[in-house]
Amino acid sequence: MTASDPPAHGKVLVTGFEPFGGDDINPSWDIARALEGIRLLDGTTVLALQLPCAFARVQEVLSRAIEQHRPQLVLALGLAGSRTELSVERVALNLCDARIADNDGLQPMDQPVIPDGPLACMCLLPVKRMAQSMRDAGAPAAVSYSAGTFVCNQLFYLLLHGARTRWPGLRAGFIHVPGRPGQRSITARGFEGLALDVQIRAVAAALQTAWSQTDDAPMEGGPTD
Repeated sequence: MTASDPPAHGKVLVTGFEPFGGDDINPSWDIARALEGIRLLDGTTVLALQLPCAFARVQEVLSRAIEQHRPQLVLALGLAGSRTELSVERVALNLCDARIADNDGLQPMDQPVIPDGPLACMCLLPVKRMAQSMRDAGAPAAVSYSAGTFVCNQLFYLLLHGARTRWPGLRAGFIHVPGRPGQRSITARGFEGLALDVQIRAVAAALQTAWSQTDDAPMEGGPTD
């Protein structure tokens, strides 16, 4: 398969999280829900799944959905209230180290996602192409090399590790999204949020790129600090 050859007709699963940290909305789920039912250029169906922001429960909900729907691609979304752009994550760490408690009141510190698992897993999606496709769609976007150590990173690690061990052939990735205008959890100084319609359009473009492309582009992408 070349970079321009689309994969066989199938299913794509997009996940978003429920609200957490005192918010009553989570744009990651708003985006996933908006994309549910659309068809990619080759007719592939997009499914959406809301995940709990809970360390102890997210794996079971995710695994059940993958076993039921057998998607060829899972693109997970999560909120990063301190960011001002959409971030295509490249690395998942085998570490849970929560700054705040999750929605079940759990706050693991210095715990592995999977005991005896590798220290980190690398995303094999064309992350640079995905970031470029979101910029082309009119949204600020970049490749990120830290998915944090909260439930978002846990989910990302579970996906990448599972693709190597439990679900052969699964392709998976993660995008952190910024807050929406008026959202309380926005912490970036001077940032008013990114409109939901812009985020939906950008993630749809990244999703199409992730589905139709396999090789990444040889373009600049790493941070300088």
